[in-house]
Amino acid sequence: MIANLRALVLAGLVAALLSACAAGPKAPPANPNEITIAAAGPMTGDLAVFGEQLRRGAEAAVAEINDKGGVLGKKLRLVLGDDQCDPRKAVGVANDLIEQGAVFVDGHFCSGSSIPASSVYAEAGVLQMTPASTNPALTDEAAAKGIGTVMRVANRDDQQGIFAGDWIAKHYARKNVAVIDDGSPYGRGLADMAFEYMTKGGLVPQMRTAYRHSDQDFVQLIDTLIVGKVDVVYVGGYHDDEARILRQAHEKGLKAEWISGDALNTSEFPELAGPAADGVRFSDMPSAIDLPSAREAVARFRKAGYEPEGYTLNAYAAVQAFAAAATATGSTDGKVMAAWLRKNTVPTVIGDLSWDAKGDITRQRFGWFIWSGGTFRAE
Repeated sequence: MIANLRALVLAGLVAALLSACAAGPKAPPANPNEITIAAAGPMTGDLAVFGEQLRRGAEAAVAEINDKGGVLGKKLRLVLGDDQCDPRKAVGVANDLIEQGAVFVDGHFCSGSSIPASSVYAEAGVLQMTPASTNPALTDEAAAKGIGTVMRVANRDDQQGIFAGDWIAKHYARKNVAVIDDGSPYGRGLADMAFEYMTKGGLVPQMRTAYRHSDQDFVQLIDTLIVGKVDVVYVGGYHDDEARILRQAHEKGLKAEWISGDALNTSEFPELAGPAADGVRFSDMPSAIDLPSAREAVARFRKAGYEPEGYTLNAYAAVQAFAAAATATGSTDGKVMAAWLRKNTVPTVIGDLSWDAKGDITRQRFGWFIWSGGTFRAE
């Protein structure tokens, strides 16, 4: 009898242990004096430089807001999610951030991560505002489904592609142009739109092809460009791949002009590409660094020894937008905040922002930037 009792007790303990393991680690208990928000992106991996931009921007905004008393009488608590720009990991990260009690997510970075994660946040009623994901499908699909909690403070690839395609068609009318991409939602979407508007402008690219993200050997692609006597290459992709392609192209003597999108806005690009980065042109939003609205924030970054490049100030602005919406509505409910944001203008470090019915910023502007000697200048 005692042996049977011991066996039952042991079985119960084992079952409880297995149940606890299956449930995974529990989120820390909520602090009634804090509001949890999150920043999500590639904190590690090949694109970690962009994760750092998101983290630094969100951290700085949280610090400033907390110094001024927080939101709704509570301090903001920032947690981080590392998706490595992997769509499958992004879904897990989204669930984890919700488990931790995040009521707002500043992220993700890659469109391929933001899109699947958005469904998770929408189901939980969490406001998601990406500072960097530019694929139109993110907000288009959310709007088609009646989801209002997905927003961004970045431009859209269709608009960036139109800007680039029109410009290339006008400036390289008699040149052999190739359009290539990395197959990602960001890269492919940007390249497709640029290709379409080059063609509408009367310039039909002689080559349209793709490469695989994170490949190391691009000799076959480069040989194809050389044989085709390509004068101009337009690329939809991320900076690390493009740096490798450029180095190898430089070594093989390819003289084509290189044009790309906003993912080249990181100092890591010339570090990886070396001298091959000189003369490379990319499109992006005009820099906010010199705006009066960004002056104080930029000064604090620089005092701390960090130059707020790329999407740093966008990530900062997203937190400011959340704080403004929560304060105005007296709520951290994602639907309530998103509805307010669509009807109001919010002053941020990157200027006054307003949003349309889809959650896209209403004023989208682009400019050209050219790398030279490890830095870039606006054209």
